[in-house]
Amino acid sequence: MKLTCPRDSLLNAINIVSKAVSSKTTLPILECLLLTADDNGFRLTANDMELAIESAGIDADVDENGKVALEARFFSDIIRKVDGDEVSISTDDKNMTTISCGKSEFKISGQNGDEFPPIPKVEKTEKFVIGQNDLRNLIRQTIFSISQDESKPVLTGELVEIEGDMIDLVSVDGYRISYKKTELFQSAGSGRVIVPGKSLGEIAKILSQDENEKAVIYFTDNHIMFDINGNIVVSRLIEGEFIKYQQSFTNEYKTSARIDRLKMLDSLERASIISRDSRKIPVKLEISGDNIVITANAETGAVYEEVSAEVDGDKLLIAFNPRYLIDALRAIDDEEVYMHFNTSLSPCVFKPVEGDDYKYLVLPLRM
Repeated sequence: MKLTCPRDSLLNAINIVSKAVSSKTTLPILECLLLTADDNGFRLTANDMELAIESAGIDADVDENGKVALEARFFSDIIRKVDGDEVSISTDDKNMTTISCGKSEFKISGQNGDEFPPIPKVEKTEKFVIGQNDLRNLIRQTIFSISQDESKPVLTGELVEIEGDMIDLVSVDGYRISYKKTELFQSAGSGRVIVPGKSLGEIAKILSQDENEKAVIYFTDNHIMFDINGNIVVSRLIEGEFIKYQQSFTNEYKTSARIDRLKMLDSLERASIISRDSRKIPVKLEISGDNIVITANAETGAVYEEVSAEVDGDKLLIAFNPRYLIDALRAIDDEEVYMHFNTSLSPCVFKPVEGDDYKYLVLPLRM
């Protein structure tokens, strides 16, 4: 391999693909980035066997084709630290790699690129197109309630469900449910898969906030692929049946409160200062009249907060882990939101004042 490329373009590719470099592995090559130069150009690849990313083509002058696997942290540190606009990379037949930039030159030992695990192939038969910012928001507004319990692998991922021109993301951790949907620009039918939360978290970091940028999604039985501005991201899927989350929601409520989201959020965050051990010291919500009274009592102190609300229905006293309420309110972008209740032992459900593009369910704690 022998080539020259702009340092900025190479750094951008490194930042993207490094999200799929394995940090805990018994296979040293998974700690590497694969550099490939061929008739299709120059690109980088990383693969931790759960998530694989191949960069879009890097603008480069390729004199000799080839491939080499270089230790990711070592290689990226070099490219970040050198001073110069152009990077020259060349390898010999023993994978010794020379990297030159400005007045700096490094020689580092590489591994045979043919031994690097290939990205799983995903047939591009059914194509789904979504706004990158829309997908980024879907992930941001649901990923916080995936489970960390590895004994329940299905709940460590998110359900991605496509029906017609709508896409839903759903996460469940046993104490709460987060649901968000948005419209696709192009749909090829339907699909229902479970994507690891770790993969979605890394994908969200690549997605643009530009409202005009699009991402393309493809499915197989075992993998999901995202084409993000030419960067190819492939994640394995989680096998199993996702929880029937729809059964947890109802449209009949005994108490409803329309609240200012930010005021409620601020009050809960202040109350959580007292309720630091939120599993043992919940916040209590007393809902009646035209306000919600929030209290928490601990050995170290107590807190009292009042939040104005348009309350409809029965008076209610209910307790929660404040962190779960705070997470839901942070995920919502609306200025106002409904909180729906039935009894002191049944869930609170957040819903929009208008429309149905999200809903968040939080289980209460026994007082």
